[in-house]
Amino acid sequence: MIKGRLITLEGGEGVGKSTQARILSDRLREQGKPVVLTREPGGSPSAENIRRLLVEGAPERWQPMSETLLHMAARVEHVAHLIQPALNRGEWVICDRFIDSTRVYQGHVQAVGEDVIDKMHEITLASLMPDLTLILDLPAKSGLHRASERGGKENRYEQMGEDFHITVFNAFRALADKEPQRCRLIDADGPIEWVSDQIWQAIMPLLEAP
Repeated sequence: MIKGRLITLEGGEGVGKSTQARILSDRLREQGKPVVLTREPGGSPSAENIRRLLVEGAPERWQPMSETLLHMAARVEHVAHLIQPALNRGEWVICDRFIDSTRVYQGHVQAVGEDVIDKMHEITLASLMPDLTLILDLPAKSGLHRASERGGKENRYEQMGEDFHITVFNAFRALADKEPQRCRLIDADGPIEWVSDQIWQAIMPLLEAP
């Protein structure tokens, strides 16, 4: 049976995850890999409905635990309707954000507790984890500047202030140090092509694995 792969891209606001996820998906398809490109929160019709509740509106819209539960609900729908079926078919799933964003944003920065997040993940999704997590590393101020140029309504997290995002930046770095077997820190402070080449080097061992 061909094994599907779950690859996630993580990092703060404006680090280039969506762009790099598209580039990676295209490169994998060129190698003959069947690929599903998706994102969180969202990725399935029901999860996209929840996404609007999370990424639009005022920063103080939700209590941290309420926000956590919304992310978890969206992820359950996403995995059930898109991610797990694709993995079962032996496809590669490239996902812009997954459980690590919840661990960092809600678990660490909003003080819900990373252990609480991990327990919820175990209960709801049997601890499904990525085969590889690519953490795009870019200082918070630079990321927020990039994000501000996008505009649009989906800017709730971007409004949470520079101190919030500096804490996010540091928490993702700490995650890369804590879980080096799964997580790769990618320097995102450079040209798009240069960043994508770093990502491709990180992917190579999975391409060579049986």
